Amino acid sequence: MTHAVRLDLPRTPASQDKNQPGVIDLDIDSDGTVVWNGTPVASAQQLERYLRAEAQKDPQPEIHLRADRRVKYDFVARVLASAQHNRMKKMGFADTAQFKN
Repeated sequence: MTHAVRLDLPRTPASQDKNQPGVIDLDIDSDGTVVWNGTPVASAQQLERYLRAEAQKDPQPEIHLRADRRVKYDFVARVLASAQHNRMKKMGFADTAQFKN
């Protein structure tokens, strides 16, 4: 025997969706090229400008960092240092399954 229960759930206004933090997909290719949401970053200065602008947002977006397994750690360390220098608070490594062996 089954019973159906009708629930009237509250609807969230569209303005609350604006308070959800965005996500920045930051990839580092094997040659050290940094890719910001699918677009290659031309220089370290350009990356700094992007990070500085994103750090001003409230709420601050999350950075999902994906580094190619063949990239030198120096490139990854520079990106992490740049994010920290620009006061980015939410950063994590994404898709790390490729490093398990």
